Amino acid sequence: MRIHHLNTGTMCPIGQRLINGTGSIFQRARMVCHCLLIETADGLALVDTGIGLDDIADADRLGRRWVRQTRPRLDPAETAVRQVQALGYAPRDVRHLLLTHLDRDHAGGVPDFPHAKVHVHRAEHEMAVRQRGAPKGRYIAGQWQHGPDWLFYGEGGEDWFGFKGVRALGDREPDILMIPLPGHTPGHCGIAVRAKDKWLLHAGDSYFFHGQIQNPPLSTPLVLGFFQRKADIDRAARVANQERLRQLNASHHAEVVIFNSHDPEDYERCLCGRP
Repeated sequence: MRIHHLNTGTMCPIGQRLINGTGSIFQRARMVCHCLLIETADGLALVDTGIGLDDIADADRLGRRWVRQTRPRLDPAETAVRQVQALGYAPRDVRHLLLTHLDRDHAGGVPDFPHAKVHVHRAEHEMAVRQRGAPKGRYIAGQWQHGPDWLFYGEGGEDWFGFKGVRALGDREPDILMIPLPGHTPGHCGIAVRAKDKWLLHAGDSYFFHGQIQNPPLSTPLVLGFFQRKADIDRAARVANQERLRQLNASHHAEVVIFNSHDPEDYERCLCGRP
C-alpha cells in the first residue's frame, strides 16, 4: 500500500518553548494535524481528517475559545479534501475514513467526504454523537450532521504486539487495524498500517510530545502537558496506554514506527522516512 503523510491543519499557539520544547516563550509554536492517506485495494482510506472546509467557512463552530487558544491557520489548501485533489484524486475516491476519535481537529473533514464509510469505536460514537456523558462543548455536532455511514468497532479482535486490534477494512485489507487506546476519550483508538517491512502506528492523541514515548521519557513542555491533562476523559487509562506505547517503542522500534497527531517532530520524521 502506498501511504501519504498529510498535515491537515497547522496550529500556532503562543509559547513555543512551553509547547514545542524549544525556542522562545514569546514565539508561536507549531502543531500539526497528522493524517494518513492510504491507497488500498478498496479505494482510498484516510486516517483522521483534520480541519475541514466547513470549519474554515465558519470558524466560530470550532469554538471561539479553542480558535483563540490554538490559532489554527484555517488554510483551505491544508484540508484533506484539497490535498486529495492535489494528488489527482476525487473526493469520491476516498472510500473509508478511519478516525482515532471525534474531537473537532480530527473529524472536521468528515463532511468533505460524504460518500465514505466512517470507521469509529462504538464508545466514541456513544459519547460524541449520541451525547452520552460528553463534556459540554467537547464535540462539534455539525461535523456529522450530514448523517455519515458509520461502521463501529468494539474491544474484541486479534492480538497485535500485546494490543487487541480489529481489522478495520475487513478481509480485503488485513493490514489495517484499529487498536483501542482509551483515555484521551473513551473510544480513542490508534490505527496500525503495515507498510512494506514495518508497521506504522498512528497513535492519535495518546501522547502529544515525541519525548513521552522515549524510555526514559523526556519532560513534557509545561503548557502542552497541561493541555493534555485537561483534555483527558480518563487520565489513568491514558497514562497506562502511554506506558504501553513506550514499551512497544522500546521493544519493537525496528518493526513499528509510532507517531502522534500533533507533534511536528513526529510528522517531519515520518515525511523524511526516519524510524
